[in-house]
Amino acid sequence: MNILFTCAGRRNYLLEYFREALDGKGMIVAADIQATAPAMAVADKAIVVPAVYDKHYIDALLDVCQKEKIQAILSLNDLELPVLVAAKNRFDRERIKVIVPGRNVVNTCFDKWETTAFAATHNIHTPKTFLSLQETIMAIESGAITFPLVIKPRWGSASIGIEYPESLAELELAHRLLSVRLSRSILSEASRNDPDHAILIQEKMSGTEYGLDILNDFNESPVQVFVKEKLAMRAGETDKAVLRNIPGLEALGFRIGKALGHIGNLDCDLFETNGRYCLLEMNPRFGGGYPFSQITGADYPAAIIAWLQGRHFDFSKTKKVYDQPYAKCDTLIKTP
Repeated sequence: MNILFTCAGRRNYLLEYFREALDGKGMIVAADIQATAPAMAVADKAIVVPAVYDKHYIDALLDVCQKEKIQAILSLNDLELPVLVAAKNRFDRERIKVIVPGRNVVNTCFDKWETTAFAATHNIHTPKTFLSLQETIMAIESGAITFPLVIKPRWGSASIGIEYPESLAELELAHRLLSVRLSRSILSEASRNDPDHAILIQEKMSGTEYGLDILNDFNESPVQVFVKEKLAMRAGETDKAVLRNIPGLEALGFRIGKALGHIGNLDCDLFETNGRYCLLEMNPRFGGGYPFSQITGADYPAAIIAWLQGRHFDFSKTKKVYDQPYAKCDTLIKTP
């Protein structure tokens, strides 16, 4: 079972989890635009490929799959998901399992405006959200929302471009600056279908922040949810967290997984504020906070490998370690 991780980036820990689950019965291959990406150093084979939006990108991945006898692909980057979905038939013909959900699921998660629409359809709370500066100003003037606010790309990734304006002047400046930055950043391609509505403005939530890892099987059904309270963040990723036993929030995770119908892991961000849970974002991939699930009892890589091999995975043996905080540690590794 040889597995290819695309846009491998900094997710070296995830490659190690899958290697452990393979137990010597397969190879871990990493692909990235940079040879010095940390995950490239821990892969059995590391291959430099073109950028995600390069016209030869999919051809390059198919070439890697053929040469390295790849059976499955996992993407670790939001921007790549729509590209892989569009080319999924090409991989299917080669009997390569691309572990990404369908086009509708990817669009719902990647487009933060569609995320709010999904939540509304399924009676899940979200922050008040606006697609234009004018609508936001009207809401401020009517008292519907108050500062501070959050302004961010509608099609965003890795917390790029997020600001927290605390006045009307800051909001207008942040909106103008983000418009300029979007036009010359990697997010410009993702925003090209609707450049006039490529920025979201939301009320800033306060309260306790949670991350959910929602695992769906290959039949798009939820099988396990891990609920983590985020204790500290750094560079847009969870830096310290603790597993919590919150049945209501776990049940919400199962409800999201069933309604969305993704496959594999769904990285979900929520706030508990004023006694209710409020959905912020959904990412149908392994996120930066997944190690906190793994260390507290999850083994999603082993489950995915079992399914790829046509085997059953017994989740009843999972032992969750609640209420013990864990923090990430910086380590130095030799790059290729």
